[in-house]
Amino acid sequence: MLQEGEASPRIIKDQDRGWAWIVLIATVLVQGLTLGFPSCIGVFFKDLQHDFHATNSETSWFPSIMTAVLHAGGPLCSILVERFGCRITIMVGGLLSGVGMVASAFSNSLGELYLTAGFITGLGSSFSFQAGITVLGYYFMQRRALANALASTGVSIGMTLWPLISQYLLDEMGWRNSFLIFGGVLLNCCVCGAVMRPVPVKLTALSPKSCSEQSAGGMPNGNTSHHKEQCQSRFTVCSQILKKYLAFDIFCKNKGYQIYTLGVTWMVMGFVLPLVYLVPYAILNGVEEQKAAFLISIIGFINIFMRPMAGLLSGLSVFTGKRIYLFSAAVMLNGLSNLICAASSKYSILVVYCSVYSVSMSVIGALLFQVLMDVVEMDRFSSALGLFTILESITILIGPPLAGKRYTGIGPSGTA
Repeated sequence: MLQEGEASPRIIKDQDRGWAWIVLIATVLVQGLTLGFPSCIGVFFKDLQHDFHATNSETSWFPSIMTAVLHAGGPLCSILVERFGCRITIMVGGLLSGVGMVASAFSNSLGELYLTAGFITGLGSSFSFQAGITVLGYYFMQRRALANALASTGVSIGMTLWPLISQYLLDEMGWRNSFLIFGGVLLNCCVCGAVMRPVPVKLTALSPKSCSEQSAGGMPNGNTSHHKEQCQSRFTVCSQILKKYLAFDIFCKNKGYQIYTLGVTWMVMGFVLPLVYLVPYAILNGVEEQKAAFLISIIGFINIFMRPMAGLLSGLSVFTGKRIYLFSAAVMLNGLSNLICAASSKYSILVVYCSVYSVSMSVIGALLFQVLMDVVEMDRFSSALGLFTILESITILIGPPLAGKRYTGIGPSGTA
């Protein structure tokens, strides 16, 4: 494993070419297995609700916990990436994801499902997904916008395939056996992680160990006159840890990062609702189960083509330094698209809604991390991503349960 500050001729040679494209392919698969996976939970919503005799709000906590932990694991992922590298972190994440889904197949209550498929699988997906995003930023420099857009197509492929596969498995063998199979599929993140060659990471923040050694230097044991200095040294260590893994210093000083983080945090509260409630909403309004599951696949299929186009568009020189405006326009279109779904529950109208929603979602997905890379320096990206995803996870966690609790019928929840 590379040490801090150690040069890597292979990475310099392969940047934007060669092995970088193999890493990109692996990242596409990782995103399809992690970020794309929660899109299929809506297929199992009614069965889980029936088997556990749960309300809409209680059942929706399962995908909410999974998605929230997937985003909130950033700081812990940063620690693992620093200590063990991206390759090991991705492989550990794949192992956790697989174990979580296998264990969830034997759940006897929603509480057990929250812990296994929700927390454990979500945490494993977080490790794999965020470490993959981090390593991609080092392998690509000149073509980073395109690489991020292409990598995000993995989410689109996952959103296209997961619901169709889930509906087939649910019809053939029930949700428990389906979850058991999913556990084996998610283990493929370990294979993807194996191709991530170590990259050089130059750390600017002091490590807790070095801070302790520096602050403890010249302090003989038993000398009470230095008690105040020891307390201050502990505070210094804590502040260095927060700076290193949660980027609070960037949040306080960088207004662009501050505004972007808070804006995205507010946006994702409603952004994930269609992926949770659209399928059961369609079924409730008389749509066949297979056709209802196909709605999510429509969103994913359009994303496959639109995300690379959005990446190419944002990579043009005219958008240099202005990608945030393109991102903001996509967010506005995404919010307004929900008015289509609220207008009618006919299947043809729902298809139109999915198409418009998917176009805006494609641009958001392609630019989400690229804009973040634009507003913070790459050597602080991992820690900036940690705070960014933690704040995201709060609204992702409470969004679906609030929507389910607000209405006794699932229809309004799907269009919230």
